[in-house]
Amino acid sequence: MNAASDSAQRPSTAISTRAAWLFFAALFVVIYFASLWTPPLMDDVDASHAQAAQSIADTGDWVTPKIDGIRYIEKPPLPYWFVAALYRVTGVENSFTTHLPNALAMLGLCWLAWLWSSRAWGDRAGLYAGMGSLTMVGGFLFTRFIIPEAILSFFLLAALYGLITGFEDEKPTRFYWMWACVALALLTKGLIAPVFFFGAAIPYLILTGQWRKWKQIKLISGPLLFLAIAAPWHILCGLANPDQGIAVGNHPTLGNVHGFFYFYFINEHVLRFFSLRYPHDYNKMPGYAYWLTQLAWIFPWSLFLPAVVVTAWKTRSQWMRHMRQDSGQTVDFYIDNALREDVATHVRRLKFRVRTIWLLSLFTAWTLVFFAISSNQEYYTFMVWPPLVMLIAAVVSDLEQNRRSGGAPAVLSVKWLTNAQAVFAVIGVVSAAALFWDLWTSRSLPFVPDIGTVLAHRGVGDYTLSMSHLFDLTGSSFAALRLPAALAMIALLIGPIAGWMLRLRGKHVASTVSIAITIAVFFVAAHIAFARFQPMLSSKQAADIIMEKGTPNDTFIIYGEQSVGSSVVFYTHEFFQHRPSLLVLPRCGQNGEGTPLLWGSCYPDAPDIFLSDAQLAADWGTGERKWLFAEDQDITKAEKVLGSKLIPVATISDKQLWTDRPLP
Repeated sequence: MNAASDSAQRPSTAISTRAAWLFFAALFVVIYFASLWTPPLMDDVDASHAQAAQSIADTGDWVTPKIDGIRYIEKPPLPYWFVAALYRVTGVENSFTTHLPNALAMLGLCWLAWLWSSRAWGDRAGLYAGMGSLTMVGGFLFTRFIIPEAILSFFLLAALYGLITGFEDEKPTRFYWMWACVALALLTKGLIAPVFFFGAAIPYLILTGQWRKWKQIKLISGPLLFLAIAAPWHILCGLANPDQGIAVGNHPTLGNVHGFFYFYFINEHVLRFFSLRYPHDYNKMPGYAYWLTQLAWIFPWSLFLPAVVVTAWKTRSQWMRHMRQDSGQTVDFYIDNALREDVATHVRRLKFRVRTIWLLSLFTAWTLVFFAISSNQEYYTFMVWPPLVMLIAAVVSDLEQNRRSGGAPAVLSVKWLTNAQAVFAVIGVVSAAALFWDLWTSRSLPFVPDIGTVLAHRGVGDYTLSMSHLFDLTGSSFAALRLPAALAMIALLIGPIAGWMLRLRGKHVASTVSIAITIAVFFVAAHIAFARFQPMLSSKQAADIIMEKGTPNDTFIIYGEQSVGSSVVFYTHEFFQHRPSLLVLPRCGQNGEGTPLLWGSCYPDAPDIFLSDAQLAADWGTGERKWLFAEDQDITKAEKVLGSKLIPVATISDKQLWTDRPLP
């Protein structure tokens, strides 16, 4: 698994491994590592998943994670295990330790993309694949909060690399690596991990003819290793979370609920695929948006996709005959193009390149089609973005050197790259002009510390899509974003034009690298802007107020779902001595509404944290101090229930914190 095994064959102008990794390290530190401290954990999925890890670290129960004391068994545990281990080792529970595994997964994807692409297409392609995996828009956006996609992508790409190199290097032990990575991917995201892997691996083995070597894949010991890694948690979780009576239909009722095996395998996998999962607290992107956003998630490298498509079409007749083990009819072709190495080595290299293209293409196509049919979110296709970037890096590298990886002349002119760079320059200039206009028109507007107070609430996708809040931006909100807007404007004005000029002068490596540098600076600006949304995205400010002015004996109550104030629960966890917050919400979805904690709340031994409006009104002002937190439309509901008994403490964006008696 050494990408530098052909170092003796490299020309003197080759890009050194040290230089490549110094560049990767700089990109990683600037884009991912430096942003781990801000903003604080966000409400909803970010702090909720962090609570699951928090419960593991606190209780030592590595089988059944809990959120606010309620069983949370709809997701596999490996991402929570990583975070819980960091909590245990460091003793620190914050944004840095929570998001570090995702950042390290991105660094791992960079390493794999570089390693694989360097071997398949050379040093230049390895450089582009590594920096592309760190600078794609989707990778940046969807590692700002704790979701498993980056970790899943790493394990699946590692498994694919183990599959192809196990055969190419004639090292069957690599297949143990493959089986282990698929098992870890299963523990990261569930059954879709082996579905995606084998959905690409089986057609690949058939097309290459390598299925005849099936004994090398360790079809007995390999699956046993897979089960040894993946099965114990599923079995233990099933035993720890059994059926409680018989559920009514597919819906749980209090004390009468399906256990883990039905809930996890049927409800969370099969029914989710058909958009029949209960509760229905998710959405599906329109078909046109689903396909178009794939271009956005791998931007700016998607600018080169037309060159990839045309290259693939023009070389389609060579795909099959170069990939099969028994393609003897192409020996003359191999000999004609074996310029710097012996024929056997050249044949082996060319087949590895072609098979890499097939394997990555099959994996990408199968995954994209799967989610086009299934329910989906924007980030579900994360695992295909690194393979797409690798394929793009290969074509860009070949066109820059005016040759194909096999030694034959490139099928396209370098003008394809120049034109793509020109498009990037136009996008940069237009974007910079738009940012300048916004800066100019907002010059007289006052700076607003809490940007959430000047945002619209358009409810795109009913906020069930992860990017819904982007559509809430208004002109007034821009006054809080002047610094990041100015930085982004400068980067988008200078970087793309400079890259285009370098391309016109034949400075191809510098031109392509300039794209990564431009996007890295833009990401820095984007993260500064993202941190400015802290009052809207996170409720840590409310947690700080409670810990400053309250006592550990106080009670914290959320009017509505736990997710709306999950960051408060996370940050006050130690302060309240691990006592769960209370929720003004029907237990077990008895009002027909679904919540993320619905299934766990139906177990008879679930903590009694659910209050009705009548119970809230009766308890308010009695006993120890109580704090009430509500968001958006729930604020009006809480005011109707308690009226003048509410004592306002803080307004944070569209959220309100009250208490039941005057503060000292």
